[in-house]
Amino acid sequence: MDIQSIKQRFGIIGNSPLLNRAIDIAMQVASTDLTVLITGESGTGKEVFPQIIHHLSPRKHGNYIAVNCGAIPEGTIDSELFGHEKGSFTGAHEARKGYFEVANGGTIFLDEVAELPLSTQVRLLRVLEVGEFMKVGSSKVIKTDVRVVAATNVNIPEAIEKGKFRQDLFYRLNTVPIYIPPLRERKEDIHLLFRKFAADFAEKYHMPPLRLTSDAVEVLKNYYWPGNVRQLKNITEQISIIEKDKEVTADVLRLYLPDTTKPALPVLYRQQEEDHFSERDLLYKVLFDMKKDITELKKIVIDILEKNPDDSTLEKTKALLVKHVSDADALDLMHTKEDEIKIVHPKETVPEEEKFHSPEIIEESLSLQDKEKEMIRKALEKHNGKRKDAARELGISERTLYRKIKEYQIR
Repeated sequence: MDIQSIKQRFGIIGNSPLLNRAIDIAMQVASTDLTVLITGESGTGKEVFPQIIHHLSPRKHGNYIAVNCGAIPEGTIDSELFGHEKGSFTGAHEARKGYFEVANGGTIFLDEVAELPLSTQVRLLRVLEVGEFMKVGSSKVIKTDVRVVAATNVNIPEAIEKGKFRQDLFYRLNTVPIYIPPLRERKEDIHLLFRKFAADFAEKYHMPPLRLTSDAVEVLKNYYWPGNVRQLKNITEQISIIEKDKEVTADVLRLYLPDTTKPALPVLYRQQEEDHFSERDLLYKVLFDMKKDITELKKIVIDILEKNPDDSTLEKTKALLVKHVSDADALDLMHTKEDEIKIVHPKETVPEEEKFHSPEIIEESLSLQDKEKEMIRKALEKHNGKRKDAARELGISERTLYRKIKEYQIR
């Protein structure tokens, strides 16, 4: 049987060299009992190749069982694959045969094999190495003669590095690898597949088949197709049902193609998602960092007032001031009294008589209300109680300032 006959028998569309290579390997390995690992992206049609291998093998008259390993809960996967004895766990009211026992003499297809739990991977490795397994809740060894074909869209070497997949199992499964190319690597097949799907849906829904204009064909071929054949089939069906005009232009086709050129999410958002940070956590971090720097700033100011400042101290002070004071007209800097450090307008100078003699560092409150109340009070003091000037200094309306004065009972 040649490749073209295989395509017709199993409904494979396309003439890509990569696709033909995958079919040829499946045909060559079918007559053996070697384990096969099929890799490729989701939606490329990996499930067809185990059927080719089984139906061209001496086991074609035996059972063929396809198992989606990702769809079976972790707590029951061992029971599904290897069976269990009556009473071996809650709900096990009777003994049950597993897939490896039922498929004895045939072929078992393990789809999404990378989703298997590590404990199940150990059991599977034993089956592959010596053809033996034990049911859940039993100590009796059962022999089985099963051809295993596995498939995955996961990068297994990366999974091995992360400790999610056993390296020895990978080598046992990967005896013969078959790679199924994505649509973007077989552009010459995309239009053929579209026409086949369009004809099928036209027959199914009793309507004329879709036709693509030349510019639409180029859009179809150059699209990334992250969902591969499955996505192409889905979009063809959508257009067949929704569009009344059966001649599809590039502009119409683009309406059905999700945009894959959008930029990724900002790094900060991804970091928050990975580290499970909330806005509150980030706000706390900013406030604590600010408190630490302000405390350091106070110590430097004390050194300046007590000693002759050197260049390095002045530069350090300047850097901290620039970091925490972005609006010099709204904030005050470095006003001193004998018993505390306050903030004054940067244009004002510190009188000689107000220099420190025995400074004390005051721990600041991180309450936003306290800060707001303090700023309003200092603005009023600075402008001798003139609300209009104080409001301009604070960057708020006079009406808002009046409401805040009343709310905080500032005299």
